[in-house]
Amino acid sequence: MFIQTEATPNPATLKFLPGRTVLPEGTLEIRDVDAAAKSPLAKALFAIPGVSTVFFGSDFVSVSKSDGEWQHLKPSVLGAIMEHFVSGAPLLVEGQDTSGSDEGEEFFAPEHAETVATIKDLLETRIRPAVAGDGGDITFRGFRDGIVYLTMKGACSGCPSSTATLKSGIQNLLKHFLPEVQSVEQL
Repeated sequence: MFIQTEATPNPATLKFLPGRTVLPEGTLEIRDVDAAAKSPLAKALFAIPGVSTVFFGSDFVSVSKSDGEWQHLKPSVLGAIMEHFVSGAPLLVEGQDTSGSDEGEEFFAPEHAETVATIKDLLETRIRPAVAGDGGDITFRGFRDGIVYLTMKGACSGCPSSTATLKSGIQNLLKHFLPEVQSVEQL
């Protein structure tokens, strides 16, 4: 098994591509050891000193570090990922899924349903694929008073360039298609 690695715009995060499906639907971000109990792979990754966040996408695993150098952490992370996929173990413990996240309910006024549908469509077709390419994900949270609220996950969470991504990229795109959008904020 060969696992490719890619740098992300976030220097604290590396993207690992095992060459197979990781999570068939959705994404899953695991931010601590307690939450890692739902995934044998996340549990193994959190056992590596310095690992702070694990993010599963459709065909990749993004791992963020709190300290240490990638040259020392990367071999252990590669080993844990390879061991997991070679073993054939499931990604999630039976009965666990990626739904029911802790993000809370979406918020927007009923009269903005059409605008929100367009925002979600633009996020899904134009923005999320690019963000996934950088090892992360972005999800819609709400729309109020001309402001679009989004959540960034994986490599995008805490990335030094995430503000530029939100303001220069996403905000400009949404304002181009939807004049009622005034700004984009991260929750």
